[in-house]
Order: sequence, then C-alpha cells, then structure tokens
Amino acid sequence: MEALRYLQDPQLVARFQNICGVRGKFSRSFSGADGSGAPGRTGSHHTGASSPLTGACSPKTAGEEEGGKPAFSGAGAGDSVRELPGARRRTTGADDDHSPGEAPQNGAPLGGGDPGSSAPCPGELGPSDPVLVPTVKALRRNSLTGDAGQEFLIENRFLFYLFTFGTELGNELFYITFFPFVVWNLDAFVGRRLIMVWVWVMYLGQCTKDVMGWPRPRSPPVVKVEMFYNSEYSMPSTHAMSSTAIPFSLVFITCSRWQYPLPLGLGLALCWCLLVCVSRIYMGMHSVLDVIAGVLYSVLILLLFLPVLDLIDGFNLTHRYAPLIIISLHLGLGLFSFTLDTWSTSRGDTAQILGTGAGVALASHVNHYLGLLPDQTPDQLPLAFPALGVGLVGAALLRLVVGVLVLMATRALMKAVTIPLVCRVAGVPSGDVRKARQHMEVELPYRYIVYGVVGFNVLFGVPWLFSLVQFS
Repeated sequence: MEALRYLQDPQLVARFQNICGVRGKFSRSFSGADGSGAPGRTGSHHTGASSPLTGACSPKTAGEEEGGKPAFSGAGAGDSVRELPGARRRTTGADDDHSPGEAPQNGAPLGGGDPGSSAPCPGELGPSDPVLVPTVKALRRNSLTGDAGQEFLIENRFLFYLFTFGTELGNELFYITFFPFVVWNLDAFVGRRLIMVWVWVMYLGQCTKDVMGWPRPRSPPVVKVEMFYNSEYSMPSTHAMSSTAIPFSLVFITCSRWQYPLPLGLGLALCWCLLVCVSRIYMGMHSVLDVIAGVLYSVLILLLFLPVLDLIDGFNLTHRYAPLIIISLHLGLGLFSFTLDTWSTSRGDTAQILGTGAGVALASHVNHYLGLLPDQTPDQLPLAFPALGVGLVGAALLRLVVGVLVLMATRALMKAVTIPLVCRVAGVPSGDVRKARQHMEVELPYRYIVYGVVGFNVLFGVPWLFSLVQFS
C-alpha cells in the first residue's frame, strides 16, 4: 500500500514535470489536501470523489470556498505569469464535440501544498525566482467546464513538443487518420481487426474509469499542461491502454502476415507505448499509478481478447444474423455505460467508440458479401512491402486526404440531421444543443448513429468510392 500511495502521489508527477522544465505559478492561498479552504470540484453525484489511496477529497462545489468566498477557478486560473519580451502566447478553444456545459463535474480536487507552508511546490515560480528562457503557453480549455487553467512556463521546448505529439497519439485526430490510412493504403484485414481491439480496450477502460471514480492529480502541486479531459476520472489511463493495445496488437496481427524484422516491430511498439505513457505524466493528467495500471489492464485484455479475434472476425463476416447482433450488442453496452454516472464527456466518447466499432463491423459483413476489399488467400502470404516511390506515396496521401474529407463531411452532415431529429423524438428542447446532449436519450443515439455511419464509411463507403475513381 505504501508503494501504491507513492506511485499515486501528485508530488511525484510535479517533480517529474519540474525535471522536464515545466513550471507553474500557483497562489499561496491554496491549502492542503485535507479539504480546508481548498477550492475543489465535486465528483459526479458523489460528495467529494476521492481516491482510497490518497484520501484526497473536496466536498465543496466548484468555485466556492468555505464562508462563501470565491475560489480560484481551474488549476490556479487567473494567476499572472511574468512574461519576457517577445514571449509567445497561445490560446486554444474547446473542441466542437467537447464543449463546455452546465453539468456535474467529474474530476480532480484542486487543493494544493501543505497548509501554512510558504515553500513553493515543485515547479512553482516564487516571487523572486529568475525567469529562464520560458515560452508562455495558455492551456487548452477543459472539455466539460471550459476552464482554461493556469498559465505555465516551458523551459525545454523539445520535451514539450515531443510529449504533445505523444499525447496526440491517443486523441481523436490520430484515430481518424491512422485507422483509415491502414485500411485504405496497407491492409483492410489488419485495419478492421485493429479497430475491434481498440473498441474493446477503450470501452472497458472508460467504464472502469467511471466505476473507480478516482480524481485527476491535484493542482497544485501538479501543473495542468493539458486540461482537455480534466473533468473525467483518472484510473486507469485510457491513453496508456490504447498506446499498449494498438502498437502491440499491430505487431501481433502482422508478424505472420507481413515481411519485416520482428525485433524492429516490437521496438517501435515499445517506443510508441512509452512516449504516450510518459506524456500523460508530463501533461499532469495522470499519476504514475494510473499509467502503470492502464498498461497492465490493457495487457490483461489483450491476453483474453487476441486468441478469440479470429472467431469474432469470422462471425462478423459470415454469420447470417451478425448485423442484428452487432447493433444490439454495441447499443446495449452503450446503455450500460450511461448508467454508471452522471453526464460527462466520457459518456459521449464511449458511445462514439461503440458506434464506430458497430459501423466497421457492419461494413465488414457487407464487404464480405459484395467482394469489396477481399482478404488475401493463404498462398499470397506473407506480404512484402512495396518499394517506396513518388507515385506510390502520392497516391497514398491522396487517398488519405480525400477519404478523411469524406469522413468529415459525413460527420458534419449526420450531426446536423441527427441532433434535431433525436431531440424531437425524445422530447428534449433542441435550442441549446450543449444542454440537450447532456440527456442520455439524446447523447447516446446521436453519437452512436453519427459515428456508426462514419465507421461504416471507413471500411465500405470510402473504399467503394476509391474503386469507382480507381486511385492507384
């Protein structure tokens, strides 16, 4: 238990950030983790969500202190940071599908260092500290609350950009480009199975996160370099889960199918996994324990899921009632996840993942009967990578750009049609879309239908379009 408490200690995250050159300015009025005078967030419908290891708990509502005095918002938001002449400031708004809403907030209490202590937390700038080659950054807004957090200083630009890239390997922009690229340019067989693994790992990770209900690392002492998912729970890290599942499943699926050195594939998979895992600690989004648990949980899921991958894929392709069972199963899993907690962005993300998985599985069934994207026969294996050339790379990039544009247009069109329709059927006012989407009867079918169509187009609609125009 002592080891687990140590691995979950936010001071461990703060020390790592300090080593990497991340420094934040926190107000000295923050008090300790005992809850006295510490601004905090409520954890869903619980009063003061807490971790059983740290006992950190915040029973007060967001934006309030005892006595009714206003608290600092976010992780020290509003604190000033000294700027050097020519320092660059960047402010990024919330994503369209993760807009701020007036909903109960899941997330970390924001209490800070020791009560009455005047010593700065690791990475904190004191009033007389020298300013070292900083780049002034403003945090990306929180996906639920719109909170932009505090400003911070970056003393090592290389690590900042490296870990920013690493954390993006677990975000939607990566998924909407990586999986289609594999399907359209490399191997549809590998792509559809990889998406199946991703769906199950992410679904189990999101549900486990809501069952555990552990908060994000406290800030201070942690500097929230990223705020986008700060409203969601922390244990386990789904970024760590996906960064374990995707690269190592890719090696597992392709090692006997494609000709390449196995040590090279395992080495690249390990680097991918480590980069994403370390980036979540650097960003202040997860404790070390969250990341380790995410990796081990993902390994356990893969050990149980990969041996039956052939059986599941064969069922999706050939079984007579596969479409009905696929739709019912994924919809049922979505209903279960929506009963775990009050509304948060994780509910919509889970429905989005399940919808994508259902769409891809349905497209696999249709492809099998129409003969689109047929699998290679055993005598054609193993496959060799073609020699790279300008024509080959250009055609691959053209397919990717055109295909992603089709997916984005599909998403926009389906969203514009589905939200008003679902609101009308559910009897929910559609004037304020953000509030309307906080209702399960709107969010679940909206996400499920929109991303189900997007997933279907990844494996059927776009490849069918390519077959008509004959990209080569």
